[in-house]
Amino acid sequence: MSGYFTEEIPAEELTRQMEVARGVGDSVRALVAATVVTDVDEDDVIEAQRLIDAATAILERRRIDSSFGIRFNSDGRQRNWGNAVEGIRNPVAPPVEFEAGDDRVWAEFSLGPQYEGPPGLVHGGVIALILDQVLGHAAVHAGAPGMTGTLSIRYRQGTKLGSMRTEAWIDRTEGVKTFAKGQISTADGICAEAEGIFIMPRWARELDIDRRSRIGDA
Repeated sequence: MSGYFTEEIPAEELTRQMEVARGVGDSVRALVAATVVTDVDEDDVIEAQRLIDAATAILERRRIDSSFGIRFNSDGRQRNWGNAVEGIRNPVAPPVEFEAGDDRVWAEFSLGPQYEGPPGLVHGGVIALILDQVLGHAAVHAGAPGMTGTLSIRYRQGTKLGSMRTEAWIDRTEGVKTFAKGQISTADGICAEAEGIFIMPRWARELDIDRRSRIGDA
C-alpha cells in the first residue's frame, strides 16, 4: 500500500527530528492564529507577508514528491506528521495527541480562532474531523483497524473555542467491521457524540492473514 513506509532512524536522531518538526509546526500554527485575529496596520501586514514568503521559499528548496504518509521506525514509533488532526508538522492540525487506556483512547487539547465556525464556537466540520480520528484510533488500539465506512455525529450543543477533551471506545466488531463510539466535551458538558464503522481494507486483510499464518507456523 503506497504511503506507508518503514525507516531505520536511530532513536536519538528520531527524537531530535521530532523536536525540530514540532517546533516549526508550532510556529506556523501560531502564525495562522495571529493571521486570523491580527489588527495591525496595512504596512505591518505587507511586511509580515514578505517575511512569510521568504520562509516559504526556504522550505521549498527541497521537498518530497508525495504526501508525507505514515513512516514506521524500528523502535516502534511512527511518524504521521502530515495528518490533519495529529500531524506535528502540519499547521492545520491542532495537533491532538492521543493517549490509550485499557478500553478507550482520549486526548485533551485546545482549539483557537482558526477553527471557528459560528462566532466563538468550533466549526462543525472540525468537530467531525477530530471525532473521525479518535474513533479510528480506538479501532487501532483494539487491534481492529480500518478505514472510515460511515460516521454519524449528533451535535448536542455548541463547542466553545478553547480547551476540550475527546474520547472513544469500541462498541463491537463484526468480521472486518469495527463499530466505535466517541464524544467531545468541554467544561459545559458533552458537545458532540459520534458513531462510526471502520472497515479493514482488502490489502490489510491479506497482510493480517499472512501475519497469522506465520505465527501459526512458528
